[in-house]
Amino acid sequence: MSLDSPKERGKVKILDGGFSTQLSVHVGNKVDGDPLWTARFLATNPDAVLATHLDFLRAGADIIQTNTYQASIGGFMKHLNLTAEESLALIKSAVDIAKEAVRIHSAETKDDRKLIVGTIGPYGAALHNGSEYTGAYDPDVTAEAIKNWHKPRLEVLVKGGVDLLAFETIPNKIEAEALVDLLRDYPAMKAWLSFSCRQDGRSLADGSNFKEVALACFVKALPGQIVAVGVNCIAPRCVSPLLAEINKDRKEDSLPLVVYPNSGERYVVSEGWQPGETTDSLENFVADWLNLGVRYIGGCCRTYAKDITLIRDAVKRWETETLK
Repeated sequence: MSLDSPKERGKVKILDGGFSTQLSVHVGNKVDGDPLWTARFLATNPDAVLATHLDFLRAGADIIQTNTYQASIGGFMKHLNLTAEESLALIKSAVDIAKEAVRIHSAETKDDRKLIVGTIGPYGAALHNGSEYTGAYDPDVTAEAIKNWHKPRLEVLVKGGVDLLAFETIPNKIEAEALVDLLRDYPAMKAWLSFSCRQDGRSLADGSNFKEVALACFVKALPGQIVAVGVNCIAPRCVSPLLAEINKDRKEDSLPLVVYPNSGERYVVSEGWQPGETTDSLENFVADWLNLGVRYIGGCCRTYAKDITLIRDAVKRWETETLK
């Protein structure tokens, strides 16, 4: 399936859900808190990674993301005692596992339209200090340093054959701009850009203006490279105020949006996941988000494969209503 084909252009695409959450179904509660997070299982339990991808495909996802959010050369060298070359090979294996999941699902359903997205988590995720949720990187970390840090793993994903990239949970302006600059070095590759935001309806995690940074990055990329901008890993109730600003003054040239929020629960390091401020189910927000221009929609932390089925069904209801 190609995003550029006339048949697919403009269609709503269903993403997968919280990889660590669904992975726990197969490996138990031993995912959160690990400095490599789910990426460790590329080495220790690739069968569970494959099973998790299949869960989401069978639940109705059009797009699955590689298990590489927290995968890095330095992380694998430090925590798995791998060489740099072995670390890159392990990142490449994430693409191979996703491809195998798509192959198995295609054999089951005769559906060969599923896409694989190479996940590029933020620099802060590899630090394992929560800075992907604050954007408070060391002042000595320059845009060029961030670009150079991301490039090897991005290149492995591209050469591995992903259909597009996901720059996700990006917490600050400097990293967003560095990633878009890096993307320009791969003119044939497309990506979406999804940010980590505060709950004030206007700001990135570092306090920068979400709308200004998102639009600036869209303009900075080569034409057609950014397929969508948006947010992930944020409570569902906080999504609409952020996304409503993006296309507020744009009519004919509105930007496609991407959203994959968490369940609304809060993660406390010392206590784990705690109840959020609302009990509203994620699928109850779907129609509002689609009306704002969302064209890529899924779930993040604490969302399971069953939630993707609910999102898929909500999208179908919305599409039926809009065609009336």
